[in-house]
Formats: sequence, structure tokens, C-alpha cells
Amino acid sequence: MRIALGVEYDGANFNGWQIQAQGRTVQGCVEQALAQVANHQVRVFCAGRTDTGVHATGQVVHFDSDAERSERGWVRGANANLPDDVAIIWAKPVSDAFHARFSAQRRRYRYVIYSRPVRPTFLARRVTWEYRSLDIERMQAAANHLLGEHDFSSYRAYGCQAKSPVRTVHELQLSRSDDGAFIMLDIEANAFLHHMVRNVVGVLAAIGAGEQPVDWSREVLQHCDRKLGGVTAPPHGLYLVGVEYPEEFAIPYLSPPQMVW
Repeated sequence: MRIALGVEYDGANFNGWQIQAQGRTVQGCVEQALAQVANHQVRVFCAGRTDTGVHATGQVVHFDSDAERSERGWVRGANANLPDDVAIIWAKPVSDAFHARFSAQRRRYRYVIYSRPVRPTFLARRVTWEYRSLDIERMQAAANHLLGEHDFSSYRAYGCQAKSPVRTVHELQLSRSDDGAFIMLDIEANAFLHHMVRNVVGVLAAIGAGEQPVDWSREVLQHCDRKLGGVTAPPHGLYLVGVEYPEEFAIPYLSPPQMVW
């Protein structure tokens, strides 16, 4: 039987999602917890591998098992064996045609910037601190240049292993919390390149601070050269918040939890 899970985690103390030779990973913790419930080794496949320090409220994974457990049993059993910074939110049987990564149609991320002159304490590894005053109207105008299908070579990491740099951005929206302290960037695309969101944030932040013109985001895009792009924003403010699948799989798509922002 194939089981799909919704996973939430605070990535601050993980070396990313994917299992590595050394270091604590989300995948390693989830597989160990599920193995305790299934009474056999488990291999999980995720919708999107997140980097060191990146969080998720809507990660989706799948695994195969011949163990007979209820949906509630998978959730409660796994959570009983998981550390406090990882939780299984839901579980459901799916057909063998479902694949957490390859069946995904869209992925959605949120990047949270904490904007004030003094660095944060309690939120230090859950948001990205920005001491500069950012104009989100300028940032939004620049973000609009990135909507649609483009070659995002200038916005991906040097080591990105994707076969094609072409991606389609369906939504890219900036907003600010009522108290003005938090700036949220919500972006949805068919798929993302390595560091793509963080590199987009780096360019937009420079524009919002008035260091670059609004059209710079388009110029960077047209160069198709990472060396001519902006800085890579820190991982702490990045959250994978949702993955969309064909309706036939009935995969839950939950809204991001209402946090301080």
C-alpha cells in the first residue's frame, strides 16, 4: 500500500531534508519514526527537498508499506517517535500512480522578512532580518516582471542540477503585516530551481531598499547568468507551505498556519 503524508517541520536545527552521510536531516527522522510504526525499514519521497535552515508547513511525502495501519495510526504512531520540531499532520492511502514529487503540479513557498533596525531574538531562525527600510510597492512592481514562463538561470544556484532552467511562476505577491514589522513574499510555480526563491528575494530586497531600479529584476532575468544576479537571501525566512496535485489524488492543501505574521 502507498501512503501519502503531510509533514510540518522547523528546519532551524536540520541539515536540510535529504539524508546525508553526516548531520541531522528531516528525512532521516521521518523514516526512523515510520519504521517504528511499520515494523520494517521505510523510504520516503518528498515533493520538494528543502535546504539547511528552511522550514515547511505543507511538505508532502509518500512511502510504501505492507503494514496495515489506520490513517490515525500512522499519524499518532509517527508523531510519538518524532522530535518536537517535526510533525505528521495527515495521512491517507493513495494509488500506486501517486508520486509526491512527480505528480505535483504546483508548489508554493512563503518568505518572511522581519523589518526593523534591530535584529530579532525569539524569531532569529524563523524569519530573515532586514535592517533596511523596504518599499514593497517597488518590490511588487519588480516581482511582476518574473511572472510567467522564463529561463531562470540568473536566479538559480551554481550547483543546481535541474535539466532545464525554465520555470513558470503563477503567482508572486508581496504583502506587509498590519503592524508593518513583517513582509511576506508568496510565490507559486510549477517547480523551483535550487535557491530560486532565495535569489528572487535577494534581487527584490535590493530594489525595495532603493539600491537598484525596479526594472533590474527583468534585466537579471534576461542575462541568464547567475554571476549578474543578486545575493542569495538567508534560508531562515523560507517556508514550503503547499503542494498542489491533480484532484484525482484528493491530497489535502492546507493554508499556512497563522503565526505571528
